[in-house]
Amino acid sequence: MTRSERLLLSGDEAVALAARDAGVALATGYPGTPSTEILEHFAALNGRAQWAPNEKVALEVGIGVSFAGARAIVTMKHGGLNVAADPLFTVAYTGVHGALVVVSADDPGMWSSQNEQDNRRYAQAAGVPMFEPSDSQDAYDYTLAAIEVSERWRVPVLLRMTTRVCHAKSVVHPSANPPAAPAPGFIRDIKSRVMIPAYARPAHRRLREKLAAIAEWNEASGPVVEIAGSVDTGIITSGISYMHAREAAPEASVLKIGMTYPLPVERIRRFSAGVKRLAAIEEGDPYLVESLRTAGIAVEGRPEMYRFGEMNVARVRRVLNGDTSPEPKPAPGKPPQLCPGCPHRSVFTSLHNLDCIVSGDIGCYSLGVLPPFEAMDSLVCMGAAIGVGLGMRHALPPGQARRVVSVIGDSTFVHSGITGLVEMIYNPPPSGHVILILDNGTTAMTGMQEHPGTGRDLEHHKTGRVVFEDLARALGVQLVDVIDPSADQQAFQDLVKQRLDSGQLAVIVARRNCLLAAGKIKQYEKCEASHE
Repeated sequence: MTRSERLLLSGDEAVALAARDAGVALATGYPGTPSTEILEHFAALNGRAQWAPNEKVALEVGIGVSFAGARAIVTMKHGGLNVAADPLFTVAYTGVHGALVVVSADDPGMWSSQNEQDNRRYAQAAGVPMFEPSDSQDAYDYTLAAIEVSERWRVPVLLRMTTRVCHAKSVVHPSANPPAAPAPGFIRDIKSRVMIPAYARPAHRRLREKLAAIAEWNEASGPVVEIAGSVDTGIITSGISYMHAREAAPEASVLKIGMTYPLPVERIRRFSAGVKRLAAIEEGDPYLVESLRTAGIAVEGRPEMYRFGEMNVARVRRVLNGDTSPEPKPAPGKPPQLCPGCPHRSVFTSLHNLDCIVSGDIGCYSLGVLPPFEAMDSLVCMGAAIGVGLGMRHALPPGQARRVVSVIGDSTFVHSGITGLVEMIYNPPPSGHVILILDNGTTAMTGMQEHPGTGRDLEHHKTGRVVFEDLARALGVQLVDVIDPSADQQAFQDLVKQRLDSGQLAVIVARRNCLLAAGKIKQYEKCEASHE
């Protein structure tokens, strides 16, 4: 490739292309908007990509690839990094051999998420360098830079994207000379990789030394863009906020930071000295503001009202003008709803009719909370349906406890529901419990991806399958049923009532393929049969 080539790519597609160009040996992750398309596009570019059961497993696999001397990229949405935090914090100590890039796709405004957390905090807390692209070209270039930094200093690197960067398309000029991939091979390094306390203590010191060296590099030659403008106003920014700031205040001096941890503090200090007023424009938490004030740099932050939701050009203008008047209310949109004919409709109609207390989970079935069903009473995080339901069973008066049902989807059950099932068997409530696994044959909410319960891999080829009813029986659940909830809704409702009345531990697998995925599933199965 030559740098003269021009491609129109989304940020996700740009990350995938950079990973392919850099010879990434394996890309793995768990589907979650807005990160999903990275692995799908990497596979389309003939890269080796795979869905993991959850983000923790994905990162652990990526760590293993890195320990083998090859390059790995691990993708997830912002909430997924909570699941992967355990290995993230420790691999910062162990260091890596081949490059390890962890993509966190944050979702300001919560377009498809249960919270609005700002994962820049993870870089600082875990002690891992972090890049923040502003557009697709940055996404491509910073992925390559993250690979080089990771291998130069033997550290994992966080690539923090946001929804607009992930999904918006812009021109990308691919690199003519991407970094050549190393030949994989295992080199024993027990003291670096076995984190018993005696080895972890010096590992922590080594990590801090690496971060100090990376900070020096960022000061001298990191991805910082300085745009000269009026000395009256200087703006420090990063990520998509850079685009908004340039349009909102084209006359201002701007310093765009590409690597936002560790920050190039002295470079920022010099920029600050050349302007009369320094303002930080950022989405989410006041990360830049707090960091700069800690370093003794006077910087204006945003009023608290702008901490919520996405930034845009109009909001940046309001921030710079000190405007705290009420913002115009957005036009009401059409509320989401379960698709006509969705098998989940029968489930939630039955739960509503039975006046169940429903501990819910994350997936398209979370729409069961909305009218006309209004049949979901809690939604916390992936897999929480079972644990929360068990907790309510333990604490509620008997009459209410017997109405509690945990509802969880098929992909979510594999992601983090299995341990909840083990908890149910190990610490059974006196009133028993009922778990409903809604198996629609796909990861519907994020775009019909495969998971270990479908028996097909990321590219829809046949592989091993987790059979939920077999797993439940093997773990010791005595009452296990498989039923199509749409074939006979009354029969399904009667079954749920029987299991609630039994006072025993029960698992009901409500199995019917998602209508939107059913046609493709038939094609995959037909293709599989033709190759047997």
